[in-house]
Amino acid sequence: MRLKGKVALVTGGASGIGRATAELFAREGARVAIADYSADGCDTAQAINASGGDAFFAKADVSDSTQVTRLVEQVLTTYGRIDVLFNGAGVLMYGTVLETDEQAWQRVLSINLTGTYLCCRAVLPHMIRQGAGSIINVASTVGAHDACANAVAYVTSKGGVTMFTKAMAVDHAKQGVRVNALVPGATDTPMIRTALSPEALDALAASHPIGRLGRPEELAKAVLFLASDDASFVTGAAMYVDGGQTAKV
Repeated sequence: MRLKGKVALVTGGASGIGRATAELFAREGARVAIADYSADGCDTAQAINASGGDAFFAKADVSDSTQVTRLVEQVLTTYGRIDVLFNGAGVLMYGTVLETDEQAWQRVLSINLTGTYLCCRAVLPHMIRQGAGSIINVASTVGAHDACANAVAYVTSKGGVTMFTKAMAVDHAKQGVRVNALVPGATDTPMIRTALSPEALDALAASHPIGRLGRPEELAKAVLFLASDDASFVTGAAMYVDGGQTAKV
């Protein structure tokens, strides 16, 4: 019960790492607000409540500042506080600069990077008033550590998230707010299964020293550590959970 008595807001909670994180937070005692552009996030909240937890779902587009403000107000009205923010909402699109049109570029940046900024901006004043809070942003090994081919918008967005996290950590450490980045390697989520063929997925899994893709629940356990008081001296960190991917040359 490492989050007993705490309130967590999880974006991207309809599937993948976001859903696994929301469910784990609830099992560890948190009341959980789940946000996603997809109405499937309602299933996550229902599963938590059916298991004896306390959760609700709010449909929201994190790239829209008005919707983000409304979301945070709803969490505060329902639960009275926000102790943990997990920015799990994200999209993946492939293409080089020449293959990525302006609309695709803006979509990836607006959700992955600007969406993270908007959610942090909306939640931060409440955490500062409390004198405590933990924010976990989702970066990626591609962007935080290196680049991959044919995904220029995604790599750029995740590189931005990494440095945004460090800047926030420096700015708000003395106000009691810790800000860290989860840096996943390739993880078996609906997003990556939609983007890659089965053959490409198999090749990607085999390229990891550990020999497989990550599982969402494995990433969620790292998020739990960063969210909890166990990580009370951890801020500005980029936590790699990647099966050895970035250790391999």
